[in-house]
Amino acid sequence: MESLARGGTRWKRFAVVMVPSVAATAAIGIALSQGALAASFSVSGQQFKVTADQLDGQGFVQYGAVDSNKSGKKPVAVVGLNSAKIRNLCQSVVVPVPLFGDLSMKLTAGGGGGPRVEAKKLYIDADVMRTNATFNNIDIGVSVDKTTKGPGPHGGDNYRKDSFAQQADSVKFTDVKQRAWATTAGTFKLSGLHMAVAKGKKECY
Repeated sequence: MESLARGGTRWKRFAVVMVPSVAATAAIGIALSQGALAASFSVSGQQFKVTADQLDGQGFVQYGAVDSNKSGKKPVAVVGLNSAKIRNLCQSVVVPVPLFGDLSMKLTAGGGGGPRVEAKKLYIDADVMRTNATFNNIDIGVSVDKTTKGPGPHGGDNYRKDSFAQQADSVKFTDVKQRAWATTAGTFKLSGLHMAVAKGKKECY
């Protein structure tokens, strides 16, 4: 994969998910430091999967960043939303337990005809996401430190401040499937919350 030389430093590229094209989402390469860039946002090293039937968000921003754990640094695409309403949310994680095997923890909320899951100042650090997306008043190619429509970057200095970002007034995602490393929110209201623990791999997808 081609890399860029900037000021004597080589910046590797990785693909960002959910970047819209004329009819659908596509991948855009981002020049991002993986050597000199400090990765201050620490994650557990355990990926988890998330699905949702629909997400309606206000104030959208997306940019590339690096999360860190004991095994190294993880390039991620960070999605930030001022507010979000989510229908039929599922989150699952599989934890290997010595002398026991895999243990799955699954959380569901916002299903049926009841209230949706609601979040404010929501950030999702993901390396895989598949969805159908509609953006309203989108700006592509904004410097991440100059974004104005979303909640702004988070995670200290785990992103390059003048790197590629995109933003939109609002966004609608349907049929969401995501592999994530971290989710943070100012508030997270989970209506109809249900959590289950089971032996083996019992994931959302």
